[in-house]
Amino acid sequence: MELILTQKQEQSLVMTFQLKQAIELLQFSTFDLYQYIKEQELQNPLIELEEQPQDFLIPERSHGKTILTGSSQQLIDYAQSSDINMRHNLVEQAKLLFKMEEDQKLVKYLIHNLDDSGFLQLTNYEPFDEATVVRGIHLLQQIGPIGLGARNIRESLLLQITYNYPEEKLAKRLIENHLELLANRKWNDISRCMKISLESVKKTYEFIRTLNPTPCIGISDFSVEYLVPDIVVEIKDDKLIYYLNESYLPEIHFNNQYSDLMNVKDETSKYINNQFANYKWLLSSIEQRRLTILKIVEVLIKKQESFFREGFSSLKPLTLKEVASEIEMHESTVSRATTNKVIQTPKGSFDLRKLFTSKLETNDGNLISQTEVKLLLENIIKKENKCKPFSDQQIANHFNNEKGITIARRTISKYREELNIPPASRRKEISV
Repeated sequence: MELILTQKQEQSLVMTFQLKQAIELLQFSTFDLYQYIKEQELQNPLIELEEQPQDFLIPERSHGKTILTGSSQQLIDYAQSSDINMRHNLVEQAKLLFKMEEDQKLVKYLIHNLDDSGFLQLTNYEPFDEATVVRGIHLLQQIGPIGLGARNIRESLLLQITYNYPEEKLAKRLIENHLELLANRKWNDISRCMKISLESVKKTYEFIRTLNPTPCIGISDFSVEYLVPDIVVEIKDDKLIYYLNESYLPEIHFNNQYSDLMNVKDETSKYINNQFANYKWLLSSIEQRRLTILKIVEVLIKKQESFFREGFSSLKPLTLKEVASEIEMHESTVSRATTNKVIQTPKGSFDLRKLFTSKLETNDGNLISQTEVKLLLENIIKKENKCKPFSDQQIANHFNNEKGITIARRTISKYREELNIPPASRRKEISV
């Protein structure tokens, strides 16, 4: 066997710390970037931060979430002051209402075993037996919303009837014995099993709809969910203007007290120069992130102007690949830059990715966005005869014949599920 020494030239991409940092920064929200800059200040002695003046905090509700603008510290303070600890309040009420220590311990045990919806999820009842747990559940009704501590939806509804509507015997019997038929809207089966008319079924159903299956949702000990908009789009003088919401980011300065150590040829100098390179790269990465996001938003303003003025009904088909081609960047770069970003618009605040939507082609060759198709789907179902709701195939046929949009039944089913719309069988109302 002969040993031979050879040379071989290869090309490979090495993921340096700086490259990894640049990629990470691109994906950060502005609030995450603030936290990252603060971390870098602790790790790099050459970084000196100048905090921005405290701005006035403005909360805004958008699609069930709280959108906040202002300084990062104000955001933290706002979240802490808005913390609603419902469990703690229930325990304190139990101490005031129940004099027996045994009852206080039982109720406290149950409160700390409630899930996010206020249901009691216990695999076993130790150190109590089932009868004691049932007694504890009834004690809970005295200090919280009726239904608190129920072990399932059936028990929650029954507790509400027991305490608030004891005269509703028919509704109680329906929930106890035929809740699954009710959930699947099997009106004729309910009528036959209970030996009552469809009119009585309808009247009972309408009453049950007034009850709340999860009356205690939101019991968990967490603060208000908030989002900080990364991009703001406004209409001024009938023109769309945009900017990054980064006024609360601190200014990054070089700590001059280390400048004399950079030219000394020793280990300290080597360390300082290395940290100086990291300092420069951080500035460069933040600027590159800013320019990339602004380029993307500029394209969005141009391509989706009708959306910013009219809302989602006017959202046009647009993909990450198209935007990447427009700004001459790789699609993966656009993907990272649009991740974890919230855009505040005249029509509300949204995840930036909502402005990207795939396209469907109509029979006349025009394009329609997936979002617009979903809005059309919602409208069709909203206007349907609830006694004879459309099946997914009927809706697909309607799109093809009336709208000129070729779409498969399984696609309708997919969109319907994404919109949290139940199938036709569960949308069917009682026909009397």
